[in-house]
Amino acid sequence: MKKLFLIVLFITGITITSCSQQQQARRPVSQSSGAAFIDKSVERNRKLVAKEEAIIDSIIKNNPDINYIASDKGYWYHYEIENKGATITPKRGDVTYFDYDVKDLEGNVIYTKAELKPQVYYVDKENIMMGLRSGIKLMKEGETVTFLFPSNMGYGYHGDNNKIGVNQPLVCTVTLNKIKPEAEVKENNNKL
Repeated sequence: MKKLFLIVLFITGITITSCSQQQQARRPVSQSSGAAFIDKSVERNRKLVAKEEAIIDSIIKNNPDINYIASDKGYWYHYEIENKGATITPKRGDVTYFDYDVKDLEGNVIYTKAELKPQVYYVDKENIMMGLRSGIKLMKEGETVTFLFPSNMGYGYHGDNNKIGVNQPLVCTVTLNKIKPEAEVKENNNKL
């Protein structure tokens, strides 16, 4: 009985002393708010954009016969074929049919039109390269436009996991073959 009393007294004592101690979480060896990382990242991106813009600017200056237009989205373009008679440009939900190729800034072909095949794109309802998403909305049927996209308007820091590398600016020549209202396409699909 005495042993049982001592065991109970011992367990009670341990419980009381362990509950009375306040345990504090361990502090990290070094603390950072993340602001330094973000500042470095912002600075790195600024330098990358400045470098790409300088290269694109030199391309534009070395081709004075070509009338490049600066977009408000941060890329440049010029018309290979302009359809001045057309007035309709694609809007959200329209279905566009287009062909395009992709080159690097030195003019080396990355993807040919044949490799990319004719494209069907529901404007602003499908996920395509950011630059194309914006550029197609500037075009009219029958036009061919060459776009100079900095990497952030292309595939950015990730590339396309195939031929387009990390932070690679791109030249895309796009021919907009047809624009159809989404309702017309749905109606035609329902008839099939």
